[in-house]
Amino acid sequence: MRAVVLDGIVLGLAFGLLGVGMTLVYGLGGVINLAYGQIVVLGAIVVSLVRDEGVSTVLAAGVGVLAAAGAAVLLDVTLMRPVYRQRGEERILLGLLLTLGVAFVIGGLLTWRYPTGALYINVSGEPISILGVPMAVGSLWASVTALAVAAALLLFFGVTTFGRGVRSVIQDETGARLVGINPSFVRTVIFALSGALAGIVAITYSMSGPLTVNAGFELTTFALIVTVVGGLGSVAGAFLAGVLLGIVNAVSAHYIGQYITSIILLGAAALTLLIRPRGLLGR
Repeated sequence: MRAVVLDGIVLGLAFGLLGVGMTLVYGLGGVINLAYGQIVVLGAIVVSLVRDEGVSTVLAAGVGVLAAAGAAVLLDVTLMRPVYRQRGEERILLGLLLTLGVAFVIGGLLTWRYPTGALYINVSGEPISILGVPMAVGSLWASVTALAVAAALLLFFGVTTFGRGVRSVIQDETGARLVGINPSFVRTVIFALSGALAGIVAITYSMSGPLTVNAGFELTTFALIVTVVGGLGSVAGAFLAGVLLGIVNAVSAHYIGQYITSIILLGAAALTLLIRPRGLLGR
């Protein structure tokens, strides 16, 4: 049981990064990015291609993160501009429609060009005992990376001037504009950060198992569930929800079967929202 829970925590930390990337974009622009999972896959394929050219894994990972961030910024400065001119339900619906279209385009192109594409980063080393359970070195590195990114994000939003500016835009865009903050620039930076997180997810996820070219929509589904359960706009909530849902996913897959895991995750999400409609740490 301990091994299953630890595996769930490793997976949950990746889920948490997914949820943070999606919740930041929603908190700032009121847009749910349904292409997010495909951006993760894009980053993974870029890392794989760069490695195939003989480049070191570390450098290839950096290129993949930059590629994912660049794709997110490109989405923001093109298709998202007309979305931001809308308000309320019109913004949400138009954002859903356009990002869903982008997801199909990216997914289709990657599947057509790299039908067997996948990323797996094999981290060598003897398993390390954690609470009496031998853990693969790759899983531990993935966990350490995710925790380091989580700590950096919490410090960024809690301590830095720009981080506080982002929080002010999330809370009151009009008020932030009145005190000299440019919401458009802030959104672009956060889209870049969201894309970079997608690239990091591609790397950490692939340290535990292969990330295939067809995983985009599944990752988007996980990101949506984590975002809603954690509380829209809450970074800490996304990580908490990610870890909890990762454990639920691992336990249900081990004792019941992978085929019904998604149903159980959706059921857990629905139960959470019945108890706390704003999510675990939503305001």
